Amino acid sequence: MLGEMDARRVAAPAAALAVVALVAGCTTTTAGRGSAAGTAAPPGLEAFYGQEPEWGPCAPFAVTPDDADAYADPALDCARVTVPLDYADPDGRTAEIAMLRKRATGDRIGSLLTNPGGPGASGMSFAPSLAGSLAGTPLAERFDLIGFDPRGVGSSEPAIDCETDAERDEERADLDVDGSPEGVAIAEADSQEFVDRCVERVGLDVLANVGTRDVVRDLDVLRSALGDEKLTFLGYSYGTFIGAEYAEAFPANVRALVLDGAVDPAQDAVESLVAQGAGFQLAFDAFAADCAAQPGCAIGPDPAAAVERFRALVLPLYDAPAAVGDGRRLGYTDAMTGVVQALYSEELWEILRIGLQELTVGQGRVLMLLADLYESRAEDGSYSNDLEAFPVISCVDEERITDPAVFLEIDTRYREVAPFRDDGRGPSSARPPCAFWPVPPTTEPALPVVEGLPPVLVISVTGDPATPYEAGVRLADQIGGTLLSVEGNQHTVALSGVPCVDDLVTRYLVDLEVPADGASCVI
Repeated sequence: MLGEMDARRVAAPAAALAVVALVAGCTTTTAGRGSAAGTAAPPGLEAFYGQEPEWGPCAPFAVTPDDADAYADPALDCARVTVPLDYADPDGRTAEIAMLRKRATGDRIGSLLTNPGGPGASGMSFAPSLAGSLAGTPLAERFDLIGFDPRGVGSSEPAIDCETDAERDEERADLDVDGSPEGVAIAEADSQEFVDRCVERVGLDVLANVGTRDVVRDLDVLRSALGDEKLTFLGYSYGTFIGAEYAEAFPANVRALVLDGAVDPAQDAVESLVAQGAGFQLAFDAFAADCAAQPGCAIGPDPAAAVERFRALVLPLYDAPAAVGDGRRLGYTDAMTGVVQALYSEELWEILRIGLQELTVGQGRVLMLLADLYESRAEDGSYSNDLEAFPVISCVDEERITDPAVFLEIDTRYREVAPFRDDGRGPSSARPPCAFWPVPPTTEPALPVVEGLPPVLVISVTGDPATPYEAGVRLADQIGGTLLSVEGNQHTVALSGVPCVDDLVTRYLVDLEVPADGASCVI
């Protein structure tokens, strides 16, 4: 279904750096402590609060080749914390939440926990690059930087692992684009097959307890295990949903929250996807205008004609995929995935321009690199589990929709607001895996209701394609937060090298000083 793949993606800067480069232990539970660094443990969970993580080398935690390289840094250490798999049954099966730490270099305030988005993105994988960019700054001096993998993700156990690497490759090459009754039946059979694999390989008990409701409870256990009386948290994209839900569940345990690229927790699935489609069209239009000003732009010198020329360039990939050079061929689906990846940040526009220029001579290497980045496929053909975790977590986080007419409406409206995504083959009513999910949702769309929350900083970028600016405005208003408006075209911005933004974020996290009302920055 058009649009489904784009929801709640990760913070943009790390992805931009990665693709530019391409183109160019365990824990012990201390029974009886039962304290949460000054805050009483919730009844029945005393055994999980006040754990003492056994920190050690990060190398055993690596699950991807990139992780193996990053985790070899001796300045990093890693540990796991035990949580109930089902908080309604704390004496039953447990899960292990993995986390990575870069210690503060000076007068330590506490821990700064981060989540890069998703759902399904690895905070452990994200943290080393963030730590590198923060080296020598007050944040590196005053905070232990903590990246954690939410339950089911990355190095946390049990992991969401529904498909093999070969099955992922096959799925990407399978073009479910026919809106006919036969085509819809095939697409829905594929959705059901994914669900069946998840049930068989992951288990119903895990699938029922991987939503944000449970991640928020885990986050409070981590806060306790790290020895912090109050939580200091930086959440990007979907990470803002975690932060907002934590604020509602544990307002008295909050020290500081930076929520960047807000997901609107009250917006229903239809309006959310349509708004996101419009956001990506705005990003495409901005890219097209930039490309048009440069010689040799593959989609032409007239931005008004860019959508038509773009579609003429990519639609033939249905029947004639482009050569890549590694035995694979770039089809329409992977090409569009690569384009969407590049639209997350202006830093990737030049790479996208090169990729589209390659298509004019029948080559697809650069767009496939962008698509592989989005899909988390390593050079050796292995995948991380973030895009497997994405639907699994989403299916228990969002309202259950089973009516084919709703999906037809979404696809129809998406094509209207994002014509660069229109494949010309007509909208489809095919239902995605969540329509067949075997366990009920654990979260209902609603704005958080929070009382007694300290000042919170919400950041929203005017041209954010994935999480529209208005969602940040709405979230800041709902939780009584301070809104920092940032003019630019990228998905999330905090601590990505924009001095105006980084200075305000640093001042807030260190000194708890929020920007003045109406504060704004320009990328």
